[in-house]
Formats: sequence, C-alpha cells, structure tokens
Amino acid sequence: MIHNGNAITVQLLEDGIAELCFDLQGESVNKFNQATLQDLQTAVDAIKNNSEIKGLIVTSGKPVFIVGADITEFGDFFSASPEVIAEKTQAIHQLFNGFEDLDIPKVVAINGLALGGGFEICLACEYRVMSTTAQVGLPEIKLGIFPGYGGTVRLSRVIGIDNALEWIGTGAQQKADAALKAGAVDAVVAPELLKDAAIDLVKKALAGQFNWQAKRQEKIDPVKLNQIEQMMAFNSAKGVIFAKANPAQYPAPKLALDALQIHVNQTRDEAVKTESQFFAQVAITPQAEALIGLFLNDQIVKKTSKKHEKGAHPVNQAAVLGAGIMGGGIAYQSAVKGTPIIMKDIGNPQLALGMSEANKLLTKQVERKKLTPVKMGETLARIRPSLSYEEFKEVDIVIEAVTENPKVKEIVLAETEKHVRDNTIIASNTSTISITRLSKALQRPENFVGMHFFNPVHMMPLVEVIRGEKTSEEAIATTVVLAQKMGKTPIVVNDCPGFLVNRVLFPYFGAFDLLLKDGADFQQIDKVMEKFGWPMGPAYLIDVVGIDTGVHGAEVMAEGFPDRMKPDFKGAIEIMYENQRLGQKNDVGFYKYELDKKGKKAKVTDTTAYELVASVATTEKHEYDPQEIIDRMMLALCNETVRCLEDHIVATPAEADMAMIMGIGFPPFRGGPCRYIDQTGVAEYVALCDKYAHLGKAYHAPQSLRDMATNNKKFYG
Repeated sequence: MIHNGNAITVQLLEDGIAELCFDLQGESVNKFNQATLQDLQTAVDAIKNNSEIKGLIVTSGKPVFIVGADITEFGDFFSASPEVIAEKTQAIHQLFNGFEDLDIPKVVAINGLALGGGFEICLACEYRVMSTTAQVGLPEIKLGIFPGYGGTVRLSRVIGIDNALEWIGTGAQQKADAALKAGAVDAVVAPELLKDAAIDLVKKALAGQFNWQAKRQEKIDPVKLNQIEQMMAFNSAKGVIFAKANPAQYPAPKLALDALQIHVNQTRDEAVKTESQFFAQVAITPQAEALIGLFLNDQIVKKTSKKHEKGAHPVNQAAVLGAGIMGGGIAYQSAVKGTPIIMKDIGNPQLALGMSEANKLLTKQVERKKLTPVKMGETLARIRPSLSYEEFKEVDIVIEAVTENPKVKEIVLAETEKHVRDNTIIASNTSTISITRLSKALQRPENFVGMHFFNPVHMMPLVEVIRGEKTSEEAIATTVVLAQKMGKTPIVVNDCPGFLVNRVLFPYFGAFDLLLKDGADFQQIDKVMEKFGWPMGPAYLIDVVGIDTGVHGAEVMAEGFPDRMKPDFKGAIEIMYENQRLGQKNDVGFYKYELDKKGKKAKVTDTTAYELVASVATTEKHEYDPQEIIDRMMLALCNETVRCLEDHIVATPAEADMAMIMGIGFPPFRGGPCRYIDQTGVAEYVALCDKYAHLGKAYHAPQSLRDMATNNKKFYG
C-alpha cells in the first residue's frame, strides 16, 4: 500500500499502474470535505515520490463516484471576505493542478454520480471512462454559485465554450451517452467492465498508442478559438442563459460567463486565478446563501420524513374518493409511481372525467418520450374505476378528494369508514377545513389525517400532512411514507384553519386587497412582485387559483383569525366574485383570458376590472413606490409564517421555508420567509413592521421576532 488514508488509498496493481481509490470512511458517499482534500494532497505527494508508478487509474469504493463538495462546510467558508475565499479556493486549485501535473497518464473510472468537485477531479485526468449507468455534471449553479475547483476552466477546454456554458448554466446531470457525444468522456462501458477498461487505456497510453501528454496540454493552454468564434459562442450562450435566469435574481450564471470570457484566453494557471476571483464574488451573494440554505433545508425535510418509515404500515393498495381533476391527478400520481389505486365516484360520467385526466397526463409523457405506450398501459391498469365500496376491504389508505364542503365531506367520510378495515387510514385532501372537526364524523378518529395535495397534483411537489387532535402517529407515518412513494415532499403540520400554506397565503391576498383599497394599481403590484421573484403577481395568482376558491378560503380564515384576517371593508377580490368574475375558470377576473396562438390562455387588460376595483377603493388610483408594495405584501406573509412557528403549526424554520417555496412559489433565490427576514435583518424587519403597524394586526411584529431582535438572534446561523 502506497497510501492508506481515511478517504483515499493508493496501491500498485500491475505493470507500474497504480489505483487511487476514493472511499471516505464513515460516510455513505464520497465528498470533498476538508479531510478528503488533505488526504488527496498526501496521496498526490506519495504518487509523485514513488518512481514505480508509471500510470494511474482513479476509482471509487462506493456506488457513486464523488457527489461534490461538502455543502455543510460552505457556511464558514463563505462567511469570510472575498479575498480570503479567493485565497482558499486558489489553494484547492494548486492541489488539483498538482494532481493534473503528475507526469503519468491518469484515467478515471466513473462508476456512479460524479458531480461538482467530483466531476472536476475527473476533468483533471487525461482520460475519462464512464459506466453506462453513471451521470456527470456541474450542478453548482443550483446553489447560487458556479464550479470553483477548476470546472469552468477545464470543461471549456474539453468540450468547447458553448457546451461548457450550457452545462454550467443549467447545472443539469448528463447521462453517459450525452457526455460521450459532447466529448466530456472518452469511452462508455458496462459497469462490470469499467475498471478493466480504465487499466487497458492506461496501458495503451504508456505504449504510445495515445498521446496523453497532448490531452493534458489542451487543458493547460488557452482555448483554441479566434476572437470572432469566441464572440459568437458567448453571444449565443448569453441569449440562452439570460432567458432562463434573470441576472438580478440569479447572478451566478452571468458571473460564470464573465469569468469564462476572460480566462479562455489565459493559461490554466492564470485561468484558475480568474475563476477564484469570480467565485469569491458569487459566494458572498445573498442568493448563494439562500440557495445553499434551501439545499440544506431540503435535506432536513427529507431526514425528518425518513424518521417516519419505522412507524408506517405498508400501502399496497390505495383508493381515492372523487374522480374530478384532483381525484384524477391523485390517481395518476399514485399509479405512475407504482401503487395501485381504486378511484371511486357516484356516476360513470365522473369516473370518465377522472380517467380522462390520468390518460391526458400519461399521453403527454408518451409524446415527450418519457414513457413508452406499454408503460402507459401498465400505469392505467393500476387505476381501477369503481361505483361501489365493494373492494375497499383490501385498501390500506383512502384519500378523500370530494368537494370542499364540510357537510359533504363528513357524510362521505362516515360512509367510507363502514366499508374499510379497522386499521385502514383515511386521509382528507382538504385545503382549509379542520381535520379535528372532520374527524368527529368518524368512529376511529385516530386513523384520520389530512393529506393536502396542491393543484396541479402532478406538478406541485408539496403535500401537507395534517395532524388532528386524535390522529395517531401510525396514521401520520403511513401518510408521510405514501406521499414520498408518490414522489412528493411531505411536511407534517398541526391542525388550524388553512393549516400552514393557506394560512400564510391569505394574509398576502389580504395585503393585496388593502393596497387596492388604498389606490394601488393591480397591474403595478403584479409587475413589482414578479420582478421581486414571484412566478406571478397576486392579481394573476388569484385568477389562476379561482376567485371563488379565494373568497371561500378568506371566509374560513376570517372566522379562524378575525383579529388580522377579517377585513372591515369590502375588497376587490370579493367584488370580482359578486360580479361572477372567477378568474381563469370563466375567463374573466382581474384580467381577461383569451387563447393565444398556441391555444393557451393568455391574460389581457380589462377595463371592467379597473372599474370594479375603483368602486371599492377609498383613494384615487396612483402609482406606489415599488419598495412600499414589496414591504406591505411581504410583511403580512412573513409575519404569519412566524406566527405558525410560534403556534407550533410547523416545527422548524426549515420546514416552513420549504413549504412556502414548494407550495406557493416563494422565490427560491430568497430562501423562504424566515431566510428573507434574516437577510433583511431581524431588527430592521421589526422596524418595518412598526412603520406599517397602523395598517392592522397583520403588520404587527410577532413577539418572538421582537425577542430575536433584542437578543441579536436569527432563524439560521
């Protein structure tokens, strides 16, 4: 054994060929933490000082190659000054350069995921052999940063500027065939042949059949494109990248492009210094902090959900009550992820509608070549339409998805309970009605739970799992595990009007109504909030949700929280409802909706909407300062999020932030309401609440925030 470290071993195999194997002890995956980087330096020195080594293969002792850097170490790293960040990054470059400069041919055997720093060490080898089941990529852009271990430098020299910018700008993982086509890897082989193929390639390089020195030199020299070719490549990339990511919201793609535009004309040693300088700039942005925090929050949510696995009972057969758009969507999601489901309704027309919804979604998958016709048939076969409860004795969980009316739900739930086993879980897909209230219609309330899907079911990742007063832990656990099995992210919340997401959303709509009463232009509000980062402004959002749905929800919230959600005026949303303007449901709301050339509903300005808003406004319409609009909208939403934490509706800031991002489209680059308060500054945020306190209780700072401000505390860090 030449080197035997905690993360890396180096040993001689045959004919002067050595193997450097990444196998980080105590971890399920390999990652570049500080310990691994230090071990790599020791291993490189050992190889350099061993004259017996003529060639090297690089392997992994785990099912994946290397998943990237250890993101948990980013907090301390990125809290330093840009100068310190650049200096520390440059030290890593020297390590990777030292590995690349080992005067022997190096072939990496990529057996699984090689992402971020894991792929960057692959690029430092002369040759890359990839398993057919492996994937490579540089996903750092999704964390608000870009590759910082030489990835922007080496990739642009290996696959060209345009391809490199696309890979870096999208952060997408690349399968073996795509990587081979782009030239990112040199060969693709079956998993069982991978190590032998890598050894064979080293032998051929040593025998002079391949010019491995020339391969290395290509990465050390500037990119071989003239200025006109470079200009065309960068201009083309700018159009694609900026169309997908607004630089004001997501600065990382532009900074990566700026770095590349400079360093493609530099030697490697100069280029990595340029990369370090730009990397330091992006590392200190609030977007990087938010998106890295988002990744860590996602890990927390997944670990929390995983804890429920032991307490769950298996779900081999599910059922859904109600075959409307929601019921059909739930049936599709269950079937497509492998769980058979019975879809029950009271009439054949309703069942046909539910099957049509599932069929439509599957047909789109086939058209996009994400599903074969055979797989589509198999999936549809997992959905059994039924007019009776005849087969419900074999059902492990029933998801009720009938109309959002408590009396109707209570009747349906009580009837269902008579036809299922004593241990069958019954879940209600209600969006606002109290789970504790609905459970009173049941003989076994301990088996009853809320399972709130968001519309459209197949697209929205979040499922709220709602605990009523008598809900058992087994019911919670089983529902959480089923949601995961269906490809969703479950977050457990306690029962209250609106639960978590809708409870937080309705003060946002209330703030919107209040702004219109005070003379704001709803189109200006939409534009400001969309520029802030929301996928759609509040007027457009309520049109999409359905104004009738919004009015019903507002009534529930006003009854539950009259001190801050029961307005003392008639708002614009209510006046739209009274005039039968329901939004996209009937093509008139705050906007009119007309079919565009692609057959999709497009919003257009409608003078009648302005007349109706003017009828409930107490001030003439005028333009607001954009920051005031942002403050008034966001304070109401963020304050209610904090109150949900105070009331123990949601357990942690991480879960609250993830729910808002996945459930209502809170701008990801802002990290969620709690992160937004942190980045505003808790004391500064409380001062803003005081500034707008005259507008009502929704704007009063929760006591926990005042305490945090006094004690200089934050939600994170």
